[in-house]
Amino acid sequence: MAANSAAVQPGRVRILKEASKSAGQNVGPVVYWMFRDQRVRDNWALIHAVEQAHKANVPVAVAFNLFDQFLGAKARQLGFMLRGLRQLHRDLEETHEIPFFLFRGNAEDTIPNFVSECGASLLVTDFSPLREVRKCKEEICKRVSDFVTIHEVDAHNVVPLWAASEKLEYSARTIRSKINKKLPEYLIEFPMLQPPVTKWVGTSRLIDWDSLIDEVLRKGAEVPEIDWCEPGEKAAMEVLMGSKNGFLTKRLKGYSLDRNNPLKPRGLSGLSPYLHFGQISAQRCALEARSIRKLCPEAVDAFVEELIVRRELADNFCFYQPHYDSLQGAWEWARKTLMDHAFDKREHIYTKEQLEKAQTADPLWNASQLEMVYYGKMHGFMRMYWAKKILEWTRGPEEALEISIYLNNKYEIDGRDPNGYVGCMWSVCGVHDQGWKERPIFGKIRYMNYAGCKRKFDVDGYIAYVKRLGETKKRKAESLLGRKAKELCT
Repeated sequence: MAANSAAVQPGRVRILKEASKSAGQNVGPVVYWMFRDQRVRDNWALIHAVEQAHKANVPVAVAFNLFDQFLGAKARQLGFMLRGLRQLHRDLEETHEIPFFLFRGNAEDTIPNFVSECGASLLVTDFSPLREVRKCKEEICKRVSDFVTIHEVDAHNVVPLWAASEKLEYSARTIRSKINKKLPEYLIEFPMLQPPVTKWVGTSRLIDWDSLIDEVLRKGAEVPEIDWCEPGEKAAMEVLMGSKNGFLTKRLKGYSLDRNNPLKPRGLSGLSPYLHFGQISAQRCALEARSIRKLCPEAVDAFVEELIVRRELADNFCFYQPHYDSLQGAWEWARKTLMDHAFDKREHIYTKEQLEKAQTADPLWNASQLEMVYYGKMHGFMRMYWAKKILEWTRGPEEALEISIYLNNKYEIDGRDPNGYVGCMWSVCGVHDQGWKERPIFGKIRYMNYAGCKRKFDVDGYIAYVKRLGETKKRKAESLLGRKAKELCT
């Protein structure tokens, strides 16, 4: 695609609110309220905002609202996000001459206020299927002036959600052909981000990133940051394409087999934190993978299935199913079978606190919970076993789902994500799955057990691996405390 052609396909943009133009109404700046797609490169929402500013010959700015509490995010998630945003801020202003504004509080207050203050006539937002964000956008639509138009751009999915399907899909099988049919239209190279023609008048407000990050880390210290995953767009591209240990350049070949082995965490792409925070585009990952498909067709196909079909199926579920995080969101067959077996006798019943502290009689389950606590990422195969055991060990399916979502959102670096909600719903409620042989507690929900895991991988090796993770984390914490004590004494 040429850099000067129409940049963003119309099918990627939805009009949430159309301005009512009056005679003599001045055209104001374009504001991009960034939320889910926190990057400068390969960002359709930013490209659209700049393109619209060019057409109207007006300046453009990026605004980001930091929620003081977003679905229980702690230091682990917020620290990663803010460090990435600090880099983005520098890149936007120094390289692209686009000002970046950071607000705190409720976006339904801060964003309309900013739009009003700067006299903007177009507000661009990126897309999220989560209920809290959608409610916020509905409120913003009500609060901004009638002279403001609001566009929503799906910069997260390769095929925009509303273009892929207009309804709730039953499974990967039902959405796959719909997505594949649209890929030639949407899986295209990105145009170059053009510099603004009209410069922003005035300066953006000073952001004290160090103080802000320190405050967030202090408040969310219960779940500390992780050190295996460096935040930001540059680091994300290094994980994808790096010459030392990049996924597509060095690790792709073993993906088909190794991704299901919990003892081989490097067999996974390692991209999920970056995809979750929008620090890399799924479309960029797909374009790069497609370009080397001849080298490893099986691995590339497996990666693209996870990257596009499964991720977009999760967005589809959360967008079209308002009860995406409750038993009400399960299909009728699953809800019935779970309720039929809700009062079946359990061998063990654990409280949320016991589960959070990994105090169960199952050493494999304890290891999976601790992997998430220590590492901020539980292996995908183990996450299925982990959630299904919570169903087996709690007083009923509602409690099992509530606890699994709570723990996932609190400890996973990529928690509070459609993939996480759908992962818990698949494990506990059979979403995107089928009915299996009926058994106690589970009913017709797919069953997993310790013996099955032993047949698939070295269970004892995995437990030992997680134990080493814990010991390493403890040593680092003691070292950090020692350094802080020395600083206080000097």
